[in-house]
Amino acid sequence: MKPVKDINLKSSITVKELIKQFSAAGGFTAKKLATAVEILQKMEEENCFKFLSFPACIISTGTRGVIKDFVKKKKFDAVITTCGTLDHDLARIWANYYSGFFEADDVELHKKGIHRLGNVFIPQKNYGGVIEKKLKPILMSIAEKHEELSTYELVWEIGKKLKSKDSIIYWAYKNKIPVFVPGITDGAVGLQLFMVMQDYPDFKVNVFKDEDKLADIVFSNEKTGALMIGGGISKHHVIWWNQFKDGLDYAVYVTTAPEWDGSLSGARMREAVSWGKVKEKARYVTVEGDATVLLPLIGASIF
Repeated sequence: MKPVKDINLKSSITVKELIKQFSAAGGFTAKKLATAVEILQKMEEENCFKFLSFPACIISTGTRGVIKDFVKKKKFDAVITTCGTLDHDLARIWANYYSGFFEADDVELHKKGIHRLGNVFIPQKNYGGVIEKKLKPILMSIAEKHEELSTYELVWEIGKKLKSKDSIIYWAYKNKIPVFVPGITDGAVGLQLFMVMQDYPDFKVNVFKDEDKLADIVFSNEKTGALMIGGGISKHHVIWWNQFKDGLDYAVYVTTAPEWDGSLSGARMREAVSWGKVKEKARYVTVEGDATVLLPLIGASIF
């Protein structure tokens, strides 16, 4: 056993130094966060294939910059996320979101044409309106040249036409990192795809091409690891595919959900072991907390 050591703060302390002290502090979420960083560093040392999954909500916040840097710096080899990630990443290229507050009057916001995402305010015209105006011509040009694309190929085609270096989509295309969106119809980008397909009926998005790619990944890589933020389809698609190679070798999961409701979001990594989605001898940890706080700390520690 190692003795618990007090955290010693100083004005010049770096995030990496602080996380190292978290490991020695021995207690609660600080210890878990330090373990998460150790696992992620081990994943990089082992040169295993690394998945990153997350929900769309954090892309409406400044945490988008952390995800962008993960992709820009090639810290992960593949991304699995939701359609809303594409929505928010694109919308924020072309318009602003605004800092708001949770306790706002939602009836008044609706009357003023403002969406509320937690404590982020999004003018309607800066979301659906701007996506329709700016994205539809891009999708039409893609549909003119292609009959069928996977979701990751579609993301690359969109990224090819973007010039914003703040964009996750841009860097995914630039670094040829596949972004899989199994729920591609569930968002503003999905709606625009549906609209474009009315004019280009031969154009199709084939999610089974994504599954072919994922099968190639899990069956051709001896070791795999994942950083998963939140639950839902993004998390499940990572662990679902990895069960076919007897599970992830490394797994870090960040969640705010409780375990007692039986949801995938609340399910800890140890539960995935029973399904064969995480190996019995894998290194894994579940860190409870808000990703908008924890992800910047993780990112600053592994960059």
